[in-house]
Amino acid sequence: MESKQSLTSANLFFLWFGAAVSVAEILTGGYLADLGVSKGLWAIILGHLAGTALLVSAGMIGFKERLPSIMSTRISFGKQGSYLISVINILQLIGWTAIMIIEGGRAINVVTSSLWSFDNIVAQSVIMGLLIGIWVISGFQGFKKLNMAAVFLLLILTIVMTVVIFRQTPDLTIVKSPGFFGTGFELSIIMPISWFPLIADYTSLSESKKGAWIAPFAGYFTGSCWMYGIGMFGGIYSGSPDPTGMMLAANLGIIALMIIGLSTVTTTFLDVHSAAISLLNIFPRIKRGLAGAVFALLGTLLAIFFPMEQYTSFLYILGSVFSPLISILLTDYFILKTDSRNKKADPVAMASLAACIIFYYFIHPFQLMTGPTLATILFTFVLHYFFRKLFSSITRKSDT
Repeated sequence: MESKQSLTSANLFFLWFGAAVSVAEILTGGYLADLGVSKGLWAIILGHLAGTALLVSAGMIGFKERLPSIMSTRISFGKQGSYLISVINILQLIGWTAIMIIEGGRAINVVTSSLWSFDNIVAQSVIMGLLIGIWVISGFQGFKKLNMAAVFLLLILTIVMTVVIFRQTPDLTIVKSPGFFGTGFELSIIMPISWFPLIADYTSLSESKKGAWIAPFAGYFTGSCWMYGIGMFGGIYSGSPDPTGMMLAANLGIIALMIIGLSTVTTTFLDVHSAAISLLNIFPRIKRGLAGAVFALLGTLLAIFFPMEQYTSFLYILGSVFSPLISILLTDYFILKTDSRNKKADPVAMASLAACIIFYYFIHPFQLMTGPTLATILFTFVLHYFFRKLFSSITRKSDT
């Protein structure tokens, strides 16, 4: 009998496919247009293979230990150490909630202005926030049913959008490709890794081991590569990465409106839900649904009143934490078999995290074929492994 607090493989596939189908992913794919078709597709596929593999590896920790993402960081950072990760994660998730709401609101406003001359970005943003809030307070069973229905409809609409756009797109294989491969690879690997603070919130509820890794991998990899591809081809064709203009140029109208609306809700729901779980890591007695609704409200208010163009630079600073963090957790769990859950805080993990964030910004200006993210992940593995062994050696000597 299926547990009320469990997710099937189908639930997980559609959840992560829905997370991948978003205006943000199409927009990011548009930035790969200057790579041309061949280099662009290779960057998308290889970057997503690496990033999604790392993402589902972190998700498997959640499944094996039955822990949500932020609580799984206690394995490396200890109980109080995970509080710092929780705070950082809450800040970045509220920020991304606001960005998704305002970007979705702006995109819908362009469509409604074109179709019905209704021009009100604030109203569109409020509607987005309300829909996300309804998703959050619908409860676990309500969420599963709403998400499955919404993403299935989104899948059909996306197929229609793809067919319409590619029918109108000329042969693009002759387009010059002056862009740098490393930039495209970086933009492709960073998107799946950015979901690291959320993945185990859902894989920890998986009914099966295969479902915990195959379904999220297939759902996210397929959906995100698809969106990147649409964005890239649209960017090459139109000369602009803006997906809304591309949809309108393809005469998608109502379909564009539904795609933008549904994709914004299904993606942003994951942000506010996981922000609530991060808060529960610090204050376990708080009700998850209420916390999620409050975060949806905060994200909506932030979208309306705060200049998001300035906030994004702050979000990128916060986001740089998660590349070394995922490497530290994977190294501790799968390689070193370290478990710091009984500690207040783990100084070795904290030292590794601080050093590798500095390393990330040090190499960021250089044009690496792999981009700074994968280089930082590999460097973190080596440095953290060395730190653990050194600390263990010092501890043994002090005990003798």
